[in-house]
Amino acid sequence: MGNVEGSIEALTQAILGEAKTETEDLHKRAQEQAELIRLRAREAAARESSAILDQAKEEVRRLHGQKAATAQMKARSLELEHREQRLEKIFEAAAKRLQEIPRRKDYGAIATQLAREAILQLKAPAVELRMDDVTRGAITKEAIEALAKETGSKLSIGKPLDSGAGVFAVTADGRLHFDNTLETRLRRMQGSIRSSVHRVLLGESA
Repeated sequence: MGNVEGSIEALTQAILGEAKTETEDLHKRAQEQAELIRLRAREAAARESSAILDQAKEEVRRLHGQKAATAQMKARSLELEHREQRLEKIFEAAAKRLQEIPRRKDYGAIATQLAREAILQLKAPAVELRMDDVTRGAITKEAIEALAKETGSKLSIGKPLDSGAGVFAVTADGRLHFDNTLETRLRRMQGSIRSSVHRVLLGESA
């Protein structure tokens, strides 16, 4: 009986020992697994944190770029606005200077050329010339006759211009006209000479 009890005790101890070992192994593996999970979690958190940081840096760079681009656009807009203001002042000054041209000694030749250009632009058999009083007085009867012969158009003198200095030509039927007053000539030229005037303002060669 003693041997049986001894055997049972030994078996019990063996079972308990094996269970203890398994428990310890399980506990160890559980700790290792938990440590692995924690390690992976830290790595994932680090990656996520790095990604968030990179995204934040990229957003800062993007916003900085946008602000820089906006600032450049505003600066360019102000520059263009300032340029236009300077050009407008120059053209306003030029318009005032035009008022002096009819008082020049050679205005007769200038007025005749204005009429010639207007007639040639219309290319009509009959053209009526309308002029301001000063221009009308500057173009002689002989000049009108010479222009008619030169251009092949029958010329007549219409009523005086209400405003402006120079020549306004219109066909006999009134369907076509060409404004060759000094003020209109300046307006026509503005578009083509704006760049040249701006380069002069900047000190560059035109």
